[in-house]
Amino acid sequence: MAVDELDTRILRLLLDQPRTSVREYARILGVARGTLQARLDRLERDGVITGTGPALSPAALGHPVLAFVHIEVTQGHLDEVGDALAAVPEIVEAFSITGGGDLLTRVVARDNAHLEDVIQKLISLPGVVRTRTEVALRERVAHRLLPLVESIGRTARK
Repeated sequence: MAVDELDTRILRLLLDQPRTSVREYARILGVARGTLQARLDRLERDGVITGTGPALSPAALGHPVLAFVHIEVTQGHLDEVGDALAAVPEIVEAFSITGGGDLLTRVVARDNAHLEDVIQKLISLPGVVRTRTEVALRERVAHRLLPLVESIGRTARK
């Protein structure tokens, strides 16, 4: 999807000030409310904007331990294991991957003992051959999209 300079300005504003009204966004951007709403609708329809809910902190919810668990799956069982992962609430993301393993999961836990319990639950799933876990010590770059949006905006202006 082509993103132009106005789209980039809209996305930047949404990321910088996520709790502002559409009317206020339009005022800040200097565009008509209808124009802004049409752009927002298109960005949502095209899958650029995928949600508007709050960003939640697992640590603030009592799950400060973050680990990445690589899961090796028996040949032909990727879909079944992937479906089973959705039933584990501590798994906040899961991806099919290339390289060492078949799936990469992002797991949160209350403490290391709880993390071990989650890993044991994963190991017991039918189709799971083995797991490899890496515990995150400190977040160095928080999840962000603004630098990407700004980069796309610079490209759109050229």
